[in-house]
Amino acid sequence: MPNKVVETPYPLIDADPHASRVVRYMRPSDYAAWAGLTAAFPTGLYLWELADPTKLNLKPIMKFGGFLGFMGGFLFAYQRSSLRFWGWTENKREEERDRVEMKDRIARGLPLYGTSDQPEWVQGVAYRNSAFSQLKFHAFPMFNFVNHQHHGKTVDDYKD
Repeated sequence: MPNKVVETPYPLIDADPHASRVVRYMRPSDYAAWAGLTAAFPTGLYLWELADPTKLNLKPIMKFGGFLGFMGGFLFAYQRSSLRFWGWTENKREEERDRVEMKDRIARGLPLYGTSDQPEWVQGVAYRNSAFSQLKFHAFPMFNFVNHQHHGKTVDDYKD
């Protein structure tokens, strides 16, 4: 099955980035959004409690709210970083960083996207399951933890 080609306003960096790359390439604004959503969830619960008081102990509710805010904030920051990899939002900084990283890998004789002990068919299944999965975080959070060669870029793309 061929890779899906999507026309984007910015250059494609990686069609299915590995989870570690997505987190490494997060910007400070992603971390700020993550922190804001982490704080917003328990704050919302507290304000709701002020508007409509209950006789419940809020401590465990606030802890759970903080956990949900932390997880939701992480998914939001992860999605923002992924959108830049796909070229859907401005990605100049990530494009330059990717070019340096990949040229270094080529110079050292390493494969662009790492190696995997898994058979080719398993890598293909992993790609098909995780490609664009960041758009479905509301239903089922899925991340790419498999090194495979289905990224929409080749060694030729990094030659000057």
